[in-house]
Amino acid sequence: MKRRFAMAVLVIACAVLFLQADDFTLRTDVRLVQLDVAVKDKKGEAVGGLQQNNFTVLENGRLQTITVFGREDLPATVGILVDESFSTRQIRAGVLVAAEAFIRNCNPHDQFFVLNFNDKVVSGLPRSLPFSDNPAALRMALRRGNPEGMTALYDAIADGLKHIQLGQSHRRALVLISDGGDNASSHNRREVLQMVEKIPATIYTIGLFDPSDTETDKGLLKELATISGGQSYLPKNTDEMLADCDRIARDARSRYTVGYIPSAESGNGVRHIQVRVSAPGQSKLTVLTRRSYSYDEKVH
Repeated sequence: MKRRFAMAVLVIACAVLFLQADDFTLRTDVRLVQLDVAVKDKKGEAVGGLQQNNFTVLENGRLQTITVFGREDLPATVGILVDESFSTRQIRAGVLVAAEAFIRNCNPHDQFFVLNFNDKVVSGLPRSLPFSDNPAALRMALRRGNPEGMTALYDAIADGLKHIQLGQSHRRALVLISDGGDNASSHNRREVLQMVEKIPATIYTIGLFDPSDTETDKGLLKELATISGGQSYLPKNTDEMLADCDRIARDARSRYTVGYIPSAESGNGVRHIQVRVSAPGQSKLTVLTRRSYSYDEKVH
């Protein structure tokens, strides 16, 4: 059993490729690779006003022609996964406040779903309502359970990634609120990371740690963010967590959309992406986006 104090994890993921729900790989019937790209200045603030000619995209080291570019604040499909295990009881109130604040700061046209999990993963919304933008319904869904049992964290991530593909938006977000440890899943860490690799998703993580808790995993949180092009935050208290939630919501709404059509010549498998940005008068720009994706030539 995890110790009394726990970690709260907020993971925000926005899918950046068009996917089929059965195997999470890019297909030949949907050739467009579409990336959500965040550009930060040396202070870590979002850089706005950039044009298409400020961006360069390489795939496996080869220059790509940008065919899609946008700066709009587009609606997203957002999944919120709430850890209802016994170990979260001490921080539950603060985590729920942060989750509700995140919803308020998102695009008002976003569609949300909620999954609650401890030993098992269950839908916070009624089965007849897979998504909602109603704040009252979402508050009820977030507060549905009582902290008890163990933690099926990996299963919750897997179920969230599957459910999110039922949404109508091509921008997709996944919010995971958890103490970070796992002791009840049928999936394992390797399987979940493979899903993150195959599913183009931007993942943000926020972790609150008790130094004496042996079941926390900062490395996993950082790896999720690194693979997907997101950021990892480690606030020390609820106030800092609220501030980080605000930063994440603003970041998700200020990202650029950059798309290109990949060549079939490189064959199936993992393809590596590099996005570069240069702009007059701007130095030390940081680019955050997905670094790779899985390509499959087959059409089912």
